[in-house]
Amino acid sequence: MMTNLFSTFDPATSIYMSMNWISTITCFLLIPISFWMMPNRINVMFNLMIKTLNNEFKMLMGLNSKGMTLIMISLFMFILINNIMGLLPYIFTSSSHLVFTLTMALPLWLSLMIYGWINNTNYMFAHLIPAGTPAILMPFMVMIETISNLIRPGSLAVRLTANMIAGHLLMSLLGNNSVNANEFVIPLIMIVQIMLMMFESAVSLIQAYVFSVLSTLYSSEVM
Repeated sequence: MMTNLFSTFDPATSIYMSMNWISTITCFLLIPISFWMMPNRINVMFNLMIKTLNNEFKMLMGLNSKGMTLIMISLFMFILINNIMGLLPYIFTSSSHLVFTLTMALPLWLSLMIYGWINNTNYMFAHLIPAGTPAILMPFMVMIETISNLIRPGSLAVRLTANMIAGHLLMSLLGNNSVNANEFVIPLIMIVQIMLMMFESAVSLIQAYVFSVLSTLYSSEVM
């Protein structure tokens, strides 16, 4: 029995230790092992996704990838599997919490900023003022670029969290209303739930892709 609508996102199951966050690491059990004599279909699908993402991330980062594509591909796969696992019944959706998303976004952004300011200091200063900016607007552009740079990890985290929460809340509302619904309304609710599940599956893929692509673009600015 839910006390309120947002209790579906409650990470605490007990006073001493929460077992819900185990769903974050159990996704590694779904990664196909590479010890088959012949590659199975899941392994072929994973390899195809990895090759496609590698080519796209290398195109975005240019010649300065330096292994960053491997980090971004791992980030994409980790977020994608967690998002999809959150759609299954009785599995905790860890990607709908800011603790999960900020833990990925903040260290990644901070490490990129430290690397950029230590190794490419002049380039980082020059990046604060776009080319062709009038002299009178330069102080304002520095302030705007600094603020936009500081809110990047927050925007990454909130974007992923908000999109995952929105669909889950809608499905929870429809699921609770179907208990006391009329027998003629239940088929309509089931059809809407199936459509919502398909939509959430697409959102899970898109949000993982958006998170990794934006992280790739941020990393390409400091290298």
